[in-house]
Amino acid sequence: MENVDIARALLDVADLLEIAGDANPFRVRAYRNAARTVEAHTVPLRRMVEEGADLSELPAIGAEMAGHIAELVKTGNLTVMRQVAKKVPRTLIDLVRLPGVGPKRAKRLWLDLDVKTVDQLERAARAGKVAGLEGFGEKTQQKILEGIGRRREQPIGRVKLSDADQYVEPLLQHLRAVRGLSHLDVAGSFRRRRETVGDIDLLAVASEPGPVMERFTAYGDVAEVLASGETKGSVRLRSGLQVDLRIVAPESYGAALVYFTGSKPHNVKLRTRALERGLSISEYGVFELAGGKRPKGDDGEAGKFLVGATEVEVYRAVDLAWIPPELREDQGEIEAAAKGALPELVTLSDIRGDLQMHSTWSDGIDSAEVMLEACEAKGYEYFALTDHSKALAMTRGLDLKRLKEQWSELDEVTARHPKIRLLRGMEVDILADGTLDLEDEGLAMLDVVVISVHSRFDLPKAKQTKRLLKALEHPQANILGHPTGRMINEREGMQFDVSEVFACAKQHGVIVEVNAQPHRLDLKDIHVLEAKRQGLRVVISTDAHRTRELDFMHYGVEQARRGWLTSADVVNSLPLSKLQRLLDKR
Repeated sequence: MENVDIARALLDVADLLEIAGDANPFRVRAYRNAARTVEAHTVPLRRMVEEGADLSELPAIGAEMAGHIAELVKTGNLTVMRQVAKKVPRTLIDLVRLPGVGPKRAKRLWLDLDVKTVDQLERAARAGKVAGLEGFGEKTQQKILEGIGRRREQPIGRVKLSDADQYVEPLLQHLRAVRGLSHLDVAGSFRRRRETVGDIDLLAVASEPGPVMERFTAYGDVAEVLASGETKGSVRLRSGLQVDLRIVAPESYGAALVYFTGSKPHNVKLRTRALERGLSISEYGVFELAGGKRPKGDDGEAGKFLVGATEVEVYRAVDLAWIPPELREDQGEIEAAAKGALPELVTLSDIRGDLQMHSTWSDGIDSAEVMLEACEAKGYEYFALTDHSKALAMTRGLDLKRLKEQWSELDEVTARHPKIRLLRGMEVDILADGTLDLEDEGLAMLDVVVISVHSRFDLPKAKQTKRLLKALEHPQANILGHPTGRMINEREGMQFDVSEVFACAKQHGVIVEVNAQPHRLDLKDIHVLEAKRQGLRVVISTDAHRTRELDFMHYGVEQARRGWLTSADVVNSLPLSKLQRLLDKR
């Protein structure tokens, strides 16, 4: 059981307790806080349990919660879950995850309409019964129906990339213990670093396939062995994620890696290019066609084997430079490779600082000084502290008075840490009418003004566009934070005219953010590419609420790479002096 599974179980308990009306709200909050700690922790808690570590030393994990986590790791079950499920139908958790519902509304649906499942909720909503409940209405009813529709349209079983990482890494460690294993890589959408993953494709080379396959199917997290042959195997993990393993010959490894990495459109174009040269590309290698050139789309009969051991050889055989996996989406990468015009993509080592994060002054877990020390430990040249503005009451957002109080503390903090530059910032809410949630006096005093939407995501497209345009026109706006407001697998992004908003951002010198939070990755890759095409500058920020979340930066960099960004496109790859000139609008 990985951290993502543990966190999900703790959140499920919190939701069911809230629905059950637990008399102690602090108990519900304790489970939610513990879930956040677990999800953000970089070390697998199952390993800590196995090693006998004291989990209660972690933030928000007391002795009782540590016991719950140990029980989950050891048994896969949770006694407290069984206890609360006797009072509340466990299926209500599925309702909670729908947009517009949440624990309080799930309870209302259950008690007033006897709705316990998503199917029952859909029938009740279509019959107009949901709109009549207190606190719902027609708009909420429609929002629920739309959320159910989107859920059904989503490919079954696609998980967030960050969740897939947690399942894949321990499996790879498990397999690497086999003697004679010379190559082991993950292919597919995981290797292309897509935001969600449907299944996992593993490729291996081994002197003896048998021991690798045996260890694969015997992995402790396997719930079901779907197939097990000499060189091909397939299992389903307890999480529901399917993993396929292929063991290939060393001379075919590069070709197999190209083939199984995909994407399908990329591979189709690659094979077409091969046919034009009298060649055939398959998972086994690059071959001469026995009869020379064949009509377009006809692979013909494969003849002499040419190359296949490395990806570089495969691409070189069709007169292309090697193409980074993140670009293999048929967005012009093959044409660019043919011209020698592939970009030198941004890397994690290019990042000099982080321009959005939060502290205990609003909804962060760690203090401003602790966040600074973590940034300093990463070797950053600078960082921006950007606690929330007052409109977001649930985050204890700052008004101008509290902002000035924060600055007094920051003066003391920065005096103790002269090696890193703290930029005074704020994440300022864009209100429904497009105005900003801080007086101009305060905005003018900030080093970094991040403007973001946290409410009214459902405005009609024209109104949402107008709202964003007005905000972007404010002379102190520096960065448009998580521009679409989406939550992967949970909430669709806002509807607005992306081209018009990007054009306005460029006109007014506003940078657009790639938010590295794994549940956001906002902008989408296609929007990042559009921003690049329009000549916008981009910032990659973690939006961290605790020090461990600063490690999310690599997800933002991967998303930026999928959008073809180079270090020259990313403002937090600039040295401090150049960044300050870019941000200064006073």
